[in-house]
Amino acid sequence: MWLVAGVWVKELTGSDGVAALCVFALWAPTLIGPLLGTLADRTRRRPLLVWTNLGLSVLLLSLLVVDSPGTLWILFAVLLVYGATGVVHDAAESALVAAAVDERLLGDFNGLRMSANEGMKLVAPLAGAGLYAAYGGASVALLDALTFVLAAGLYTLLRVREPKPLRAPASVGWRTQTADGARYLWRHATLRPLVLAGGTTMLFAGLNGAMIYAVAEGLGHSPAYVGLLYAVQGVGSVAVGLASGPLLRRLGAHRFAGYGIALTALAVAARALPYDAVALVSSAVVGVGLPCVLIAALTTVQRETPDDLLGRTTATANTLMFAPNAVGLALGAGLVELVDHQALLVTFGLVRLVTVLPLLRQRQPSRASASATSDRSSSDANPA
Repeated sequence: MWLVAGVWVKELTGSDGVAALCVFALWAPTLIGPLLGTLADRTRRRPLLVWTNLGLSVLLLSLLVVDSPGTLWILFAVLLVYGATGVVHDAAESALVAAAVDERLLGDFNGLRMSANEGMKLVAPLAGAGLYAAYGGASVALLDALTFVLAAGLYTLLRVREPKPLRAPASVGWRTQTADGARYLWRHATLRPLVLAGGTTMLFAGLNGAMIYAVAEGLGHSPAYVGLLYAVQGVGSVAVGLASGPLLRRLGAHRFAGYGIALTALAVAARALPYDAVALVSSAVVGVGLPCVLIAALTTVQRETPDDLLGRTTATANTLMFAPNAVGLALGAGLVELVDHQALLVTFGLVRLVTVLPLLRQRQPSRASASATSDRSSSDANPA
């Protein structure tokens, strides 16, 4: 939907800047992720997922009246709610998965979900663009609404025993409850380096992403060549998603994340070489390496966080990991106009290699020590 929204706005206004605001509207709610994630800890997750999907399906029907620049405010309002609901959805789904899936299989499940998401990214944008070209934006909105109805139906079929949500004491305000997830992450010796590494990785992913059109131009290709590079990267992400479970068990979360970041760093530096084969292989390796820290961090959050904190902690982790991507894109867009992209790529790759060291030095805690840390942090974050 985000791609079609941008095309839709571009056609109605002719403005690249206004069209770019579609992505901003969709991602802006991530900045208040910890606040939105609190909702996922204050209600049962499965009903919440059912009703948020049904609500989005109804909301998308309002896009049927968007047909002129004067009605675009409806589209932007829908995108903001769409993005905010996505934050709540991700937090609630992460918590529900932790309750429904055996702890030993969480890495496998998260990897398979990553593969499914990346696989859809290879198909969905092209399908959406084709549907828009043939039938217009309203048809895409209808199709998107139908997918949310189907998702709600699938959630109703899920059988899982959810613990009753804990009610915070009246003396504990919403702001304090929201901050509990951040405090838990910061105090947890296992989670903190993983989430910080994820945020650093996504900051560099944004910086590197801003270089992608310069890479295509340097190879003598049109901007359309970027589509091929992203497709190859998607194939790499699908592949690592399938292997994530066994690799997490063999290497542990910190080494799995560290090796993935190292692969990505080397691939980004290699993009400075002006050869098509190197660019394609580098894109595939970035696709393999980039998701590793995200899968490791999410899986560890699910394993190490008490259920009553899991929604807020997941939302906080997602904010800390994904918000830097937008910052990186903005910085990279400015840098690429001032500095040769090849020098920037080599610099970004070398600096990213340095960020691997804290992860590889981190020792995987024993179950006993991890449990003790979890108990201490939980009691600190949830005063009686």
